[in-house]
Amino acid sequence: MNFFCAKGKSCPSSSKLTSPTSKLFYPLWLGAMPALLKGFLEQVCRPGFAFRYVERGFPVLTAGPTPDVPTAEGSLRIDGMVAEPVEWSWAEFSELEFEEVPCDIHCVTKWSKLGTSFRGVSVDTLFERAEPLAPYAMAYCYGGYTTNLALEDLTDGKAWVVTEHEGEPLPREHGGPARLLVPHLYFWKSAKWIHGLRLMDHDEPGFWEANGYHNRGDPWKEERYWND
Repeated sequence: MNFFCAKGKSCPSSSKLTSPTSKLFYPLWLGAMPALLKGFLEQVCRPGFAFRYVERGFPVLTAGPTPDVPTAEGSLRIDGMVAEPVEWSWAEFSELEFEEVPCDIHCVTKWSKLGTSFRGVSVDTLFERAEPLAPYAMAYCYGGYTTNLALEDLTDGKAWVVTEHEGEPLPREHGGPARLLVPHLYFWKSAKWIHGLRLMDHDEPGFWEANGYHNRGDPWKEERYWND
């Protein structure tokens, strides 16, 4: 299996990097790399991960038109099978406890953006008031986009609703005023223009999942399509 560390460039397979005959080669080879690339290779040069290239920019990929979400009118909801449905205006949401989220993000179109950061509110904080009573959720968005997630992928510090990227307000084309951030899954699960999370007692495919993408989307398992 080949791994791609930059566009058009292949790096040695994980079997070569970890074989007994390459124990001397491995640290010397990594030591010659810039720190960012070294960290990336330490993550991806392992069995089961067929990565691709490092993206220094932030590509804009959208399934449909970019909606305009005025913060004076928009809101965020937690509803469905919860103890108490909750809705925040954007002004109320801005009063919640925010935190910095340093992370890497991985797109199903074969790029990774490393060492980036967002700022927002943990989904755990939102669920404290709503109290989920079901194991699945559907993220629904302004513009009509949806994506499904298991509750365990949204809790225990794994997911946020973010309003800033690298110290600046989240641009509209990247989901502003707010998007879901689930960095341990492929980035289509980090729904742009988030309007709410609906808790459900059953799993149900969202937009891309109904059109051939994997139901969960774990990048470390290359869960890209239905049969992966």
